[in-house]
Amino acid sequence: MKNLLTLGLALVVTSATAQSLTGAGASFPFPLYSKMFAEYKTAAGTSVNYQSVGSGAGQKAITERTVDFAGSDNPMSDDSLKAAPAKLLHIPTAIGAVVPAYNLPGVTDPLKFTGKVLADIYLGKIKLWNDKAIMALNPGVTIPPLPITVARRSDGSGTTFVFSDYLAKVSTEWKTKVGVGNSLSWPVGTGAKGNDGVAGVVKSTPGAIGYVELVYAKQNKLPFGSVQNRAGKYVLADNGPAALAAKGVVIPADTRVSLTNSANADAYPIASFTYVIFYQDQKYGDRTQAQAQELKKLLTWMTTAGQQYNEPLDYAKLPDTVASKAKTIIGTMTYGGSKF
Repeated sequence: MKNLLTLGLALVVTSATAQSLTGAGASFPFPLYSKMFAEYKTAAGTSVNYQSVGSGAGQKAITERTVDFAGSDNPMSDDSLKAAPAKLLHIPTAIGAVVPAYNLPGVTDPLKFTGKVLADIYLGKIKLWNDKAIMALNPGVTIPPLPITVARRSDGSGTTFVFSDYLAKVSTEWKTKVGVGNSLSWPVGTGAKGNDGVAGVVKSTPGAIGYVELVYAKQNKLPFGSVQNRAGKYVLADNGPAALAAKGVVIPADTRVSLTNSANADAYPIASFTYVIFYQDQKYGDRTQAQAQELKKLLTWMTTAGQQYNEPLDYAKLPDTVASKAKTIIGTMTYGGSKF
């Protein structure tokens, strides 16, 4: 009972009422969800099996109704929502930062990047680390003349969506030649699965650069650069600057929004919500109302008491206004058309 009170759960659990839930999707929040779901099982007795398979696979799984919820770093498009068999809802659970992590022996200070330079690296136009465009941003830094090995995702990825969404806002060439999406036709690069896969390529390859969620760079002890934001400031990713991204953007009632290139003058520019996606009406297939209630309890906890785990794992907590919108969305859940 002590754990229940600590985590803000006003329920009594017995072995007879214990349930299990399944989720799949983004690798971006996987370190956070692993911690959250372990703590939730201890407190509530509910097991949550979350598979880190990428946002694209998560969106496919929830559309096909093979999981209770999906994890995704980008909201589903209007067309994708229309293709689902019933109405899907989104709630954010955290704000994360996507960072340019690199492996440059002898370089100890964080490098500075502009969006244009990052776009040109991923377009294959900048091929060496001592290219004049990189050197101009980092005067006084001795950068080895190593060839750049570009690491990127091979799977359908919300992290890719966030990174490409940012590049499309700051580079017309990227927008017209490559565009925005979970999966892209990459001009260059070595593909790897998941944030952990990209981090692994960077860690093992001198001269490599890859875009990963902040916690993956920190866990792998990879240096990462500061990125110029919309106000012209070079910002190094952290919880505070990532959270500020949401304060420079109008958050709609359904919370489906891009936080990249935020208008907030102190925001980190490559930031994003990570979402849980689920059906508004929970009566489908052989689902019981008890399962629906368990999902509702979990989602409520993730956006309230569960937020205490965000910052220790390098994710920003939801702003109060966003948490309030999530509460309203969760409150619209039904079972067979009736609220529960």
